[in-house]
Amino acid sequence: MKTLRINESKKKSQINEDIYGQFAEHLGRCIYEGIYVGEDSEIPNKNGMRTDVVEALKEMGVPVLRWPGGCFADEYHWMEGVGPKAERTPMVNSLWGGLIENNHFGTHEFFELCEQLGCKTYINGNMGSGTVQEMQDWVQYMTDTSTSPMAELRRKNGREEPWRVNYFGIGNEMWGCGGNMLPEHYASEFRRYNNFVKDYDWMNFTSDTKIKRIASGPNRDDYKWTDTVMEGITRTDAGRSEFGDFASFLGGVPSGLALHYYAIPGDFTCRGDSVDFDEEEYYATVSKAAWMEELIVKHGAIMDKYDPEKNIGLMVDEWGTWYDALEGTNPLFLYQQSTIRDALVASLTFNIFNKHSDRVHMANIAQMVNVLQAMVLTEGDQMIKTPTFHAFKMFKGHHNATLIESALEGIKQISDEDEDHFVNEIFESVSQAEDGSYTVSLTNVALEDSQSLEIAFEAFKPESVEATILTGTVDAHNTFDEPEVVKTVEFTDFEITEKGLKLTMPATSVVCLIVK
Repeated sequence: MKTLRINESKKKSQINEDIYGQFAEHLGRCIYEGIYVGEDSEIPNKNGMRTDVVEALKEMGVPVLRWPGGCFADEYHWMEGVGPKAERTPMVNSLWGGLIENNHFGTHEFFELCEQLGCKTYINGNMGSGTVQEMQDWVQYMTDTSTSPMAELRRKNGREEPWRVNYFGIGNEMWGCGGNMLPEHYASEFRRYNNFVKDYDWMNFTSDTKIKRIASGPNRDDYKWTDTVMEGITRTDAGRSEFGDFASFLGGVPSGLALHYYAIPGDFTCRGDSVDFDEEEYYATVSKAAWMEELIVKHGAIMDKYDPEKNIGLMVDEWGTWYDALEGTNPLFLYQQSTIRDALVASLTFNIFNKHSDRVHMANIAQMVNVLQAMVLTEGDQMIKTPTFHAFKMFKGHHNATLIESALEGIKQISDEDEDHFVNEIFESVSQAEDGSYTVSLTNVALEDSQSLEIAFEAFKPESVEATILTGTVDAHNTFDEPEVVKTVEFTDFEITEKGLKLTMPATSVVCLIVK
């Protein structure tokens, strides 16, 4: 029997709830139709936001939301999206289908959505085609309490009090769609733009209210980008005066470096189908998802050279599966189904993030609605929850809990018949909540084999267990005709023992246990 050993006396890092964050870009039907339908829509809404979508996302739990992109962020000019909707300036969404964006969903609407969700805010600023002045004005518009021009414009547009900006991304994918920059150039530009992302509310200024700035980090395994940018943005030999390190006084080093990585079973010319896939494609997907751990470890080791205390988080603010768009849909809308395979990818990735929560401070899956690995899908006035939605909901017990040392014994690597794609058969993580309970999350990615597992605590003796399971054939998914094919149910195939627990997990399953 395989064993999960839990050393509950070894408490590690806190698992920031923002690891379970979301991402919404002006892409396809994510914003319009998916989240925002307008106040005059026949679809039930509150201030234009779909009631069914908001309620579902609140049930799942959204700690933080990133917006407006993505690649869209670096061609978005925020002034075009404020003021009376009839007077807003349309723009061409040149990256995602060339559609005319009417800008009816802008800054005010984003904060309205976050207030309805009860989540933190992550704004991604336009560094690619925007100016320093434009970025500074936007921050002032959102956060200034004074009678400055931008604060007065906000009031004129209907918002008296400033909003709280928790995170601000200075550019997106600056190695690619954000500007095609070299890392040396981006590091220098980051320092300049960062100086003008100011904290205006000095009367209430604390380390908790300070805007956390995020630098554009690497694509996949571009370790040179991480090394060069980290060296550039953490230097303190520039900007010194008799007052000390002037750069640190103004903006300082960022709170995070953004990593982007998608699990794609094929390549960008043929990514694979989201529902119709074989064993090789399945193992390609989960093994590529598991590569996230190597990326975190190697990028983290580089970051340790410049930030040994791990104050700068590795923010994985774009991740998830990416397949070919469903047949019959616009290929640039990136609309795909979500199956048990995707729930397994989400679950194993959560376990990796949890285990590295000393360095991973936030992650934002791509994307929240109707795009890529979505939480919910909509069609007209209908909405369905995806298997990925249920995976997110199952892991809520880890939010802000303390990671506990744990390790698997006796597991092996498995692969497809041709042994092209190897992956561990089980992924796990364990945390302890403030009330003393333990959350144990397990992912069995084996296509055929159930897993008998002994969970052994060092000294703790469980008295009660609440457990849920998400399982099914790897291509199982929900549709608008059958919305509950995949859902969580109570898990009962376990027994409490002297040392802990014994259980049997079915093939392709996610199990979460709350142990008290």
